[in-house]
Amino acid sequence: MDFKAELMKRTEIIENILKDAAPKEEGYQKTIFEAMNYSLMAGGKRLRPMLIQETYKLFGGDHEAIIRPFMAAIEMIHTYSLIHDDLPALDNDEYRRGRKTSHVVFGEAMAILAGDALLNYAFETASGAFDLAETEDEFRRVAKALQILSSKPGIYGMIGGQVVDVEREGQPLTKDVLDFIHEMKTSALIECSMMMGAVLAGAAEDDLNKVEQMAKNIGISFQIQDDILDVTSSLEVLGKQTHSDEKNHKTTYVTLFGIEGAMAEAERFSKTALDILDEISQTKGLTNPFLTELICQLVHREK
Repeated sequence: MDFKAELMKRTEIIENILKDAAPKEEGYQKTIFEAMNYSLMAGGKRLRPMLIQETYKLFGGDHEAIIRPFMAAIEMIHTYSLIHDDLPALDNDEYRRGRKTSHVVFGEAMAILAGDALLNYAFETASGAFDLAETEDEFRRVAKALQILSSKPGIYGMIGGQVVDVEREGQPLTKDVLDFIHEMKTSALIECSMMMGAVLAGAAEDDLNKVEQMAKNIGISFQIQDDILDVTSSLEVLGKQTHSDEKNHKTTYVTLFGIEGAMAEAERFSKTALDILDEISQTKGLTNPFLTELICQLVHREK
């Protein structure tokens, strides 16, 4: 398997899904559509929709139209979180994905509204999957996936992690608190993605629990690598400002363990995720070589 070629192929598919889902920039309120699309179509890894797709394939899903609304919706939610995260009241970042952040281009008020709009539009988009359901069972799967989409980004997931991150800014954190923030703020959307893919493919409840644990470990590993790149990379490579954590006095795995120690921890969490994937593969006879390689690559990425 040529991983890079396969990655490009999947990314292109996701970009086309997002283009189809993006609002048309017209009408008296077209500025909000322009602001939404400016951030949504700015590129990026498209990791979360890709994880929906690959987990769906892992569990034998064969009606890919049903997952497309969720693939678009999760990227909209991720994008809204980035727009708000970059605001002066939070991280006050000027660059994201190699271009000026939303609040720099459109102003703070419109950036806030663009984030709000993407969150609402995500659920409008995801609910379109009901129209694509071909059986009663598939209809129930869509409903369960919507429950996951409603929960994981919320107060017991991403927002909850963001709250603790904001409240503890500038304070030294223990590893337990840092892990809580990573599990909620970063892992929650990855858990959401993989669990929705599994549910839509008809995975059993015990497998869904394993997917959730696998995704949690992927998320923590991903965030640790992000913290490492904040120290070791550059604006040109990373596409956003580096040393942001230092500027905001944030405790990270790098500050707790140093760069080499943080790299070792990222590898450890990644290996745990791969072990769970291997367990699913062995017990269920299910494989997805691309998903396995994707998890491996995430911990060694440069941006």
